[in-house]
Amino acid sequence: MKHGKLKSGVIGWPIDHSLSPRLHGFWLREHKINGSYKAIAVEPKALPATLKTLAENGYAGLNVTVPHKEAVIAHLDEITDQARRIGAVNTIAVDDKGRLMGSNTDGFGFIENLKKGHPGFSAASGPAVVLGAGGAARAIVAALIDEGAPSITLLNRTRKRAERLAEELGGPVRVVDWDARNAAIKDAALLTNTTTLGMTGKAALDISLDALPIEALVNDVVYVPLETPLLVAARARGNATVDGLGMLLHQGRPGFAAWFGVDPQVTDDLRRHVLSGTGG
Repeated sequence: MKHGKLKSGVIGWPIDHSLSPRLHGFWLREHKINGSYKAIAVEPKALPATLKTLAENGYAGLNVTVPHKEAVIAHLDEITDQARRIGAVNTIAVDDKGRLMGSNTDGFGFIENLKKGHPGFSAASGPAVVLGAGGAARAIVAALIDEGAPSITLLNRTRKRAERLAEELGGPVRVVDWDARNAAIKDAALLTNTTTLGMTGKAALDISLDALPIEALVNDVVYVPLETPLLVAARARGNATVDGLGMLLHQGRPGFAAWFGVDPQVTDDLRRHVLSGTGG
């Protein structure tokens, strides 16, 4: 346990809708840790000063959300190789010397969510199809490469963005036109949607699952609603599904462990508690 550094939080702009305080607040109470976790609104121009004073203000670390995930890198003392590959940091730990250490735990959260939600899951078991090429997709594709996925098919509404992601991350990634998405899933062992399509208030994800193997696992990183139309359609035809909430919950574990010295668990009680803050 860290001594004298029991403050933590999440920075973003805006930050009001973050579920991270519910998540970490639950773990703090569960483990009876005399610590705090707060949502902190930080304007982009105030980011350098905020980071510079973390140690002297008694912070063990922070989570980082939009729009700061890329911008923080220039102000950290060290970042992990994976964070550098992804080009984004979502977790900062303050070490004993006051140095700021950055990491990206989204890929960890993604893989852990699939393993817990569908025991026996292995990325190495077959081809993966990833919809989207944004920040979440970068972390997910990097994690799938590291976990031994034999091939990753990447589709994005803007093809050039997918091509840039594939080029920067390397590995067995091929880019396919968005218009070919219905056929691109025919050999998939895993289909994951990393776009906002299907999220409450957003456009629907228009895809036919007719060509998807019945053995394929289907995942959606969207968790509002928890049961997206993609997951409902997949389950109706007999595919196993894993919702997106677990990725959020599991990605929080490494930061909490670094700050407070306890590796927390993701439980049904935690899921219910965090869900009650989504309004859904």
